[in-house]
Amino acid sequence: MPISVLVVDDQELMRMGLKMVLGAHPDIEVIGEAANGDEAVRRAGELRPDVVLMDVRMPVVDGVTATGRIVAAGDGVRVLVMTTFDLDEHALGALRAGASGFLLKDTPPEDLISAIRSVAAGDAVVSPKVTKRLLDRLVADDPAGLRDPGVLDVLTAREREVLEQIAAGRSNAEIAAALFLSEATVKTHVGRVLTKLGLRDRVQAVVLAYETGLVRPGG
Repeated sequence: MPISVLVVDDQELMRMGLKMVLGAHPDIEVIGEAANGDEAVRRAGELRPDVVLMDVRMPVVDGVTATGRIVAAGDGVRVLVMTTFDLDEHALGALRAGASGFLLKDTPPEDLISAIRSVAAGDAVVSPKVTKRLLDRLVADDPAGLRDPGVLDVLTAREREVLEQIAAGRSNAEIAAALFLSEATVKTHVGRVLTKLGLRDRVQAVVLAYETGLVRPGG
C-alpha cells in the first residue's frame, strides 16, 4: 500500500507544488489537501492519512494547534511540519504538540520524500542537533517554559545518562562510545526511556530533556 499523505498549506501554489513532487513517486499517494488548520483536523479525521504535511502559519487555526488536535485524536496519524525558518518558535510548538519533526520549505525534493517515508515508518526526521539549536535559543528566551523535573524520576541513573546523550543529538553509536556500551544495549535503553516517559520518538525526548532542565542551553 502506498503511503497516504494529506497536504496542508494556505498557499495554493505550495500545495500544487507538493502534490506534483509527491505524485512522481509510486509509493506515495496524496489523498487530500487543506488550506487551514481547522480544515486539516477535519480532513485528517475523515481520511486518516499516514502522514500530514503541515504548514505552521495559517489562518483560522494555525498548524501548531491543528497538530495537537490531530495527535490527540489517537488515529495514528503522524505530522511532519514544514516551516520557512529553522529557528521558528512555531516549529518548537509543533514538536511539543506531538509532531514527528519539521522540515524547511526549501528542503530538496529527495529529502522530503525520504522524510515522509521515515515518518510513515515511525521514525522522527528532524535532526536532534537542529532541534537542540532551536531549543537552546527558545529556552534561554523563556525559562518559564520548564517542566517539573520529577517526571524523570521513573528513569534509572543509566537511562538519565542516555537521555542526556540523546538531548546532545548523539546517535546510538556515539552514545555507545561515550558510555562504553554496545549499540544493542543503547537501543534497549533508548526504547525504555521513550516508553517510561510516554514519548513517541527521540525528538520528543530532546524537547522533554530541555523542558525539565536536564540539559541547559549551551550544555
